[in-house]
Amino acid sequence: MTANTTNPTDTPDPGTTAGTDGAPPSPSPTPTPTATATAGGAGRTRRAGRAGRTGGPKGRKKGKAPVPAFRHAVESREERSFLVRAGTAGNTRVRLSGYDLLTGPWYTPLTFFYRETLDGAELRASLARTLRRYPLLAGRLTRDGDGGLSVLCNDAGVRFTEAVSPEPLREYGPSLRTEPVIGNLLREVSAFRVVDRDTPLLKIRLTRMRGGGSVLGVMINHSLADGGNTVAFLESWSREHHGLDSPGEPFHDRTVLDALGQTSTDPATVASRAFTGVSRARLLATNIKVGLHKLATVATRFEAAELAAMKRSAQRQLTGEGSWVSTNDVLTAHIWQVLGALRGRPDDAAEWLGMIVSAQSRLGAALPAGYWGNCVSNSWTGTSAAALRDSPLGRVAQDVRACLDSNTADKIRDEIAFLNSYRQAGVSRHVMSVRAPDVFDTALTVNNWSQFPLYRIDLGAGRPFWYEFPDLPVPTVHIAPTPAEDGGRDVYLCLAQEHAAEVREPAWLERLHAHAPSGGGTVAEK
Repeated sequence: MTANTTNPTDTPDPGTTAGTDGAPPSPSPTPTPTATATAGGAGRTRRAGRAGRTGGPKGRKKGKAPVPAFRHAVESREERSFLVRAGTAGNTRVRLSGYDLLTGPWYTPLTFFYRETLDGAELRASLARTLRRYPLLAGRLTRDGDGGLSVLCNDAGVRFTEAVSPEPLREYGPSLRTEPVIGNLLREVSAFRVVDRDTPLLKIRLTRMRGGGSVLGVMINHSLADGGNTVAFLESWSREHHGLDSPGEPFHDRTVLDALGQTSTDPATVASRAFTGVSRARLLATNIKVGLHKLATVATRFEAAELAAMKRSAQRQLTGEGSWVSTNDVLTAHIWQVLGALRGRPDDAAEWLGMIVSAQSRLGAALPAGYWGNCVSNSWTGTSAAALRDSPLGRVAQDVRACLDSNTADKIRDEIAFLNSYRQAGVSRHVMSVRAPDVFDTALTVNNWSQFPLYRIDLGAGRPFWYEFPDLPVPTVHIAPTPAEDGGRDVYLCLAQEHAAEVREPAWLERLHAHAPSGGGTVAEK
């Protein structure tokens, strides 16, 4: 059966079985009678283990590090799983672009916290209608003959899990982060169990908290969409849920992007490509290096007044043409300088700053406005550790602005052509960022989502009061809007564990918030 707009009916998810040890359910290749449920709520419930139980005192597995003390694991004990379909199955096959292939079949998890209780049946009905505009999300990943990936848009379904927690909803925010309930899903499916399997590419987890309130986890396979387009899908779902028209139809044909590839005639552009091809041995060594490092995330809030003071200070140091810098430029420069000083590397050591930037905006009308897929690049700027520490904030902000401006249409077209050539040669999996091998020693990446409408995803229970970004495997600064959307920024600092601990110390916290009127900032509790 399928879910449709007139009489939505949920299909029991045949792809999960309850673990005998209380662990999160794992994919099963054959249908099982674990749960039979309908949109009306009838069906069998099952017990699930603690979200994040590997870090809990009772269920921790040997060799696993405990969840950091400043995190709070949300517990979920009863759950039901459904498959939601659009009801428009076909055999369309969408071949993914070079940008799509860069990410690999990993998932991007986002978690939203609502004070009111969301209605699961209504969410599944509006999701089914939304999937008609996003058929890739209900499809399955398959390997192409040349090693690339395609999505078979067969309406195989989206997994939607409803869970009940015995815990009340807490006042999450920068002073109290949570290990999201979606952590269950992250452990449930490995990226190595997605391609050519019946594994959903979109997974939704709705947890109802004791006393009211909901936690909504959304996990989209990253090979389908970047952050901006993931949020665009959530906006579309929100509008569909309220019976509103979407501003435009998403465009899924990647061949339009591929056709824009053109090798640059500028040697400097070619030399500054953000990606490079590597040998199998180097790729393996880099992946092993990533796995060996232990990171922790610190969340902190920069209030609007603090950012305004920071920008005024930087702007006073600049004169003449090209002196304008944005608030985000200044914030990025400030964080880079503070973290550079914290790491205390030798004066002549290289310090690199990488920024995840939109390629779509640079291509303009050459790419349909509703293009839905991965379309982001990296831009890098570098200096010495001494210069980073000693330069005026305004000067570093100028470097940040120049780095962003270097992301030209010519650079993007050259990049598309480069990625296309590796896909055509069947070696897409050997492409990675030029800074990937030394990302833990000399580089820091910034991912700025401050303009995304994360706090406007209303699915029938008002806007979320908090949004949680996941911990990442490499040192990263993630910038997000505040719930009030008042011009402030919530910043997630994903750092080596020892550096994350230092940032929490009063001296470094004061330095991080040196422009705050009150003389200090807020970070998550220990």
